[in-house]
Amino acid sequence: MHSAAYLVRDHTVYACVTGSRAFGLATEGSDTDRRGVFLAPTPLFWRFEKPPAHVEGPAEEQFSWELERFCELALRANPNILECLHSPLVEYADDTGRELLALRGAFLSRRIHETFTRYAYGRRRRPEADVRVHGAPRWKHAMHLLRLLASARDVLRTGELTVDVGKRREPLLAVKRGEVPWSEVEARMTRLEREAGEALRRTTLPAQPDRRRVEDFLVGVRRASALRTP
Repeated sequence: MHSAAYLVRDHTVYACVTGSRAFGLATEGSDTDRRGVFLAPTPLFWRFEKPPAHVEGPAEEQFSWELERFCELALRANPNILECLHSPLVEYADDTGRELLALRGAFLSRRIHETFTRYAYGRRRRPEADVRVHGAPRWKHAMHLLRLLASARDVLRTGELTVDVGKRREPLLAVKRGEVPWSEVEARMTRLEREAGEALRRTTLPAQPDRRRVEDFLVGVRRASALRTP
């Protein structure tokens, strides 16, 4: 067991399932990706050696962030972090975790357009390279690229991040199975990128996240943790 695993075991405030199961894209044999947030006790920060910003494990496919690091990444509109925070498959949330969930809207801003589309662009180069080298992409990568672009467009349109793909499940799985020509997948990507740009111009999301509100929450949690120390 990892030396810091006790932080996950004893101090987790929020835990959920992410990945294909949260997206509604799970098929037989899909992994169960578990993500969580732990609150390192405040006195640990008073030492020269600080607690870790994240911990891998102790279970397979499990990864957790310390609360402050998680909030920092969410304020930057990191796609993986925001999807974790909006997962429909919440496995655990204590009082602090429920406060964090109540803050979800404070992390959403127009930054999503940049981070989601930049992340998607990085992913797009992989299937394009596969097409050049092998004649076909890795279809699973192509499916998730379409999902991510649609997610960016929809959150800019609605102001809310919905992780489960809903009615898009079957068309996306058809892409994963290689049943959709690459030229059609490329056309869908281009259309989604254009629609996300149009949604950005009309979105009601603020230009920046509510950093002050998140920081006040973090300070309050740290203070309460310190006061609980014997």
